[in-house]
Amino acid sequence: MKPFSPQFSPDDYDQHGALRLPLGFWAVLILQARTWLLFVMAGASREQGESLLALFYPDTQRFWYGMLLGLPAALAFLLSGRRHQWPRLWHGWRWGLVVSVLASLGGSLFSLWRQDGDAPGLELALALLDALALSYLLLNARLKACFTPAEHAD
Repeated sequence: MKPFSPQFSPDDYDQHGALRLPLGFWAVLILQARTWLLFVMAGASREQGESLLALFYPDTQRFWYGMLLGLPAALAFLLSGRRHQWPRLWHGWRWGLVVSVLASLGGSLFSLWRQDGDAPGLELALALLDALALSYLLLNARLKACFTPAEHAD
């Protein structure tokens, strides 16, 4: 017996018949690429750029860790517009994002564990948001369908 395939609203498709990426996906990408976004904002504000980066990332090692973990999300922004041109790459990109979110969540939980109960609210909030992002990437049916190649979508 064939598993039930979810039906989507006609509004969920674009003018070319491709399933639109859900709004939550963009929120996950913004969450994961937050260091990249901060880097762009710091570059745009020339005078305060260095102080802005120092405010959010006093430790430069955490900045580079954030840049590395945000790279799959930043590339997903670029790749999403051309997903029909590289369907195999796009199909595997979801799992790259899942690995990135897992690494980010692991880093946040490790940081919380090292602080022994003196966890700042921002670090705890980011860990919770990473957990929600991970569950969204793994469980959302429409998002899974967006990453499924057209020849496998029955």
